[in-house]
Amino acid sequence: MKKILKKIASPLQIIVEESNTIKFYGVKNKNGLFSNFYQSSIKLKGKVWQTIEHSCQAQKYTGTAKEEEIRNFPCSGTAFRLGRKKNKQYPLRNDWKSVKDDIMQEAIKAKFTQHDNLKIILLSTKNHKIVEPTERDAYWADGGDDKGKNMLGILLMKLKKELSAENKNEDEQI
Repeated sequence: MKKILKKIASPLQIIVEESNTIKFYGVKNKNGLFSNFYQSSIKLKGKVWQTIEHSCQAQKYTGTAKEEEIRNFPCSGTAFRLGRKKNKQYPLRNDWKSVKDDIMQEAIKAKFTQHDNLKIILLSTKNHKIVEPTERDAYWADGGDDKGKNMLGILLMKLKKELSAENKNEDEQI
């Protein structure tokens, strides 16, 4: 049986699985606001990005025409495909593997701090585990079998903890 947390400052609802886990995959499915494809523009590095997906895919090609091509593309799905498409003209940045988690964390923080309704919803997830369940990705998601790294979920939970601590400190100062 599924439990629904109350609606908070938004028409969006969070659905918690029996295992006290919040699962999300894609923007049109339950809990889709946690997806990087969710339409919520962010300001980052002096630019406006339509979605986290646009920002993170483009950062693979920082300072090139491909970065701007990805940033300006109207569809996050195509931005995803452009970011993964390798070619000799726009090679993947050399340090991508070592910086991708920090780039993702920065984009997630922008999304959930620049949109108050999303911040409230993230904080409302309390101690629930956040997981992206898909066999399509064993790094950012759980690999479909809970054996993947689930780095996107881990980074969301890390941000939730950080924002919760900040709120607690602000409350204590009042």
